[in-house]
Amino acid sequence: MGVLARASATEIEGRLARLAPLPAHARLRGPETGLVMVRGRAGGDGAPFNLGEMTVTRCTVRLADGRVGHAYVAGRDARQAELAALVDALMLDEAAREAVEEAVIAPLAAAQRSTREAEARKAAATRVNFFTMTQMR
Repeated sequence: MGVLARASATEIEGRLARLAPLPAHARLRGPETGLVMVRGRAGGDGAPFNLGEMTVTRCTVRLADGRVGHAYVAGRDARQAELAALVDALMLDEAAREAVEEAVIAPLAAAQRSTREAEARKAAATRVNFFTMTQMR
């Protein structure tokens, strides 16, 4: 679900278009937009504290055969939440899971990985390594 939560609605739609006609679905909940409290820890292991609020959109859909999919995405993109919930429901079908994984999840994950690696390379190129006189002895 993390891959779908990080992908845009346009990216998900483009990947879903490669599958056979999508099954009809009904919205059980939402899409609804609300706030969640983001918690942090000082130093990563200190006492938890409320860092701030974050906008999220959630959606739950049911396919005609009864399978139910859920999704929460950061931000206010209702279409992204609905499409992510639809993919979640499709992944519950053993027969369709592999096709959905190959057509939707894997390509989105690969694109996100390459973007993350490119950003890491760009940041590494600007890295400055400081040293002290004790390291020169």
